[in-house]
Amino acid sequence: MTDTTDTSDSHPSDPFSPGALDPFPCFHAWFSEAEASEPNDANAMALATATPQGLPSVRMVLLKGVADGAFVFYTNAESRKGAELRANPQAALCLHWKSLRRQVRMEGPITEVPAQQADAYFHSRSRQSQIGAAASQQSRPLKDRALLEAAAAELAQEYPGEVPRPPHWTGFAVRAERIEFWRDGPHRLHDRMLYLRTLHGWKRQRLYP
Repeated sequence: MTDTTDTSDSHPSDPFSPGALDPFPCFHAWFSEAEASEPNDANAMALATATPQGLPSVRMVLLKGVADGAFVFYTNAESRKGAELRANPQAALCLHWKSLRRQVRMEGPITEVPAQQADAYFHSRSRQSQIGAAASQQSRPLKDRALLEAAAAELAQEYPGEVPRPPHWTGFAVRAERIEFWRDGPHRLHDRMLYLRTLHGWKRQRLYP
């Protein structure tokens, strides 16, 4: 059932407030609290992908931006997740903040970020991280770690200055069609609020825990 509660006492950054009709101010408020309370990587999120045949896989990545209704992360597009995203451009995300006993889940179609945006983020990373990303043939079999270390050392010699971004290293943006906020409650009476994107904006539905 769509939430139609009176909005006279509204708190637009609290997803469970009657006036919170847009999920993004709520997400930013929760994320800011998580950055202040989580001991490590408040931006860590589970990314679920699937093959065109529906075989799922999941792993942790880092949220690197939220813009225009989309959640952005960066990766090697030749990795398993990159191949699955290109073959089946849909994804699900989940951020869980144990210190706050909260989580946010998002689902939607994906697009690749523009090359200029990927360049800018790649070169904002430390030089060693750039070398590591360029040296890794992510998800492929590695016979010996020494081979990876040798590839990184060779790249460091080849590029004493700026390391060029490999064309297969890019960013993906998940345009959320569903955003669900979950908050822990006593005796398993948790709170769940689902936001669904429609042609006319967002609608909300409270869910049973």
